[in-house]
Amino acid sequence: DRFRMFRSCEWEVLERSLNILQASDFYWGPLSVGEAHAKLQREPVGTYLVRDSSQGNCLFSLSVRMPTGPVSLRISFQEGYFRLKNWFSDCVVRLLELVVAGTRNNPLHFDEMGGTPLV
Repeated sequence: DRFRMFRSCEWEVLERSLNILQASDFYWGPLSVGEAHAKLQREPVGTYLVRDSSQGNCLFSLSVRMPTGPVSLRISFQEGYFRLKNWFSDCVVRLLELVVAGTRNNPLHFDEMGGTPLV
C-alpha cells in the first residue's frame, strides 16, 4: 500500500524476482535496518542480505557487512529494472551477481559508506 501502481509488465518482473529471492538464503523479507545491521555485525566482512526496504520509494535494500560495520544501500526499481549504482537487471538476484562479479575488479563507492569501497 506504500508503493506506486505498477504496470502489468512491471508486476510480472517483480513477481518473478520475488519468487527467486524467496528461494534464496539471503532474502530476509520485512527486516528493519537495525535488525539487519545487528545480524551482520557478527558476520565476516562482505556478508550481505537483501531485505524489504523501509523507504516508501524503494522495494528492497542490500545490507552489507563492511570493515567499518554494516551499511544499507537501496535497490531502486525503474522502468522494469532493478538498479544499484551503474548495474541493472530485471531480477534482483541477477543484479547481485553482476555487482559481486563487477566489484572484484572495480570497487563501488557510495556516499552512504563514507568513501569505503564495496568489494
